[in-house]
Amino acid sequence: MPRVPTVTPDAPAVLVQLSDSHLFAEADATLVGMNTRESLQRVIGLVREQQPRIDLLLATGDLSQDGTLASYQHFREMTAPFGVPARWIPGNHDEPQIMAHAALHSDLLEPVVDVGNWRITLLDSAVPGSVPGYLQDSQLQLLAQALSEAPHRHHLVCFHHHPVPVGCAWMEPIGLRNPEALFAVLDRFPQVRALLWGHVHQEIDRERNGVRLLASPSTCIQFTPGSEDFNVSTEAPGYRWLRLHADGRLETGVERVKGFAFTVDYASNGY
Repeated sequence: MPRVPTVTPDAPAVLVQLSDSHLFAEADATLVGMNTRESLQRVIGLVREQQPRIDLLLATGDLSQDGTLASYQHFREMTAPFGVPARWIPGNHDEPQIMAHAALHSDLLEPVVDVGNWRITLLDSAVPGSVPGYLQDSQLQLLAQALSEAPHRHHLVCFHHHPVPVGCAWMEPIGLRNPEALFAVLDRFPQVRALLWGHVHQEIDRERNGVRLLASPSTCIQFTPGSEDFNVSTEAPGYRWLRLHADGRLETGVERVKGFAFTVDYASNGY
């Protein structure tokens, strides 16, 4: 089982989540008016200022907007200077086969990794050609095996699509289509501490049966919380940090870039 050592056995494991970067092959391409490569670079700069030590970098889907090999290569090159272990999972905008090609000769797509006293399991909820997500039986079996094989570890489970309503009417049909199957597995294992996802381009921190439910901002455009229809907020791009303590406690927060000027352009490339 891949394992990422922390500084000391008792030190909290530090994770950084970058989500929904929506990169293009072209450097000047924009998404509803935002240059996604520039916004990712700003977020990366903020992470490097604020997080002197990172044990694991998580990219939780929609790394690419156009599904090109170049876009994934850009993401890999832009995050390489962190010099830390990283994991990717696909979102609905990603092209899994092309993503896999970009991840050759690495462990970027390995789905299970132990960090400190925690196990991180990354599930693929993407369905080719579909915006909503679905966890295939193979993914649910992977989850059950990862949990059952490490009963004394604390567990963080990651995927792309939201498994619970997030308060945006337009997003409800495009979340995870079989959340009941996911929770049927999770509810069997009391060592699960948190779920972490992307897709919704906004910060969420809730709880279900003692398990934290966490969603995070995009490194590019943000979706307006509570919106009935597709609506882009002027909130700045950001990332989530997590500190996973050996005793199972989880500290987390969201940070956003400062002084980020952005005018939404709904007439440009659509989401």
